[in-house]
Amino acid sequence: MNTIDCSSIGLKRALSFLLWMCKMELNIAFGKVLRAIRKQRGLTQEDFSEVSSRTYLSTLERGLKGPTIEKVVQLAGVLNVHPATLLFATFLSQQESRNRTDLIHRIETELAQLGEL
Repeated sequence: MNTIDCSSIGLKRALSFLLWMCKMELNIAFGKVLRAIRKQRGLTQEDFSEVSSRTYLSTLERGLKGPTIEKVVQLAGVLNVHPATLLFATFLSQQESRNRTDLIHRIETELAQLGEL
């Protein structure tokens, strides 16, 4: 019979694994969005040479790594989109309903609640 390890070490490992899986899913979603926008714009991976190596860009597009905020800004500059567009499209692609209006409403509500920063 199989048993479940409910010790604190077992729970920490399980939580770590789940967090890792979420991170990987987010990296994959970002990579797909990055590739889609790059191709839509008619850009090659070499067109990003000022901000990134072709190898690193390929790694991002395959979801093997996640970019820093600074890198998102640089990539967005080459793509000629706002960095928030890359992130918004990434999170939108992860939602089952993919309802852009609902996500925009949620972001607007949360920003209004934050007030002036």
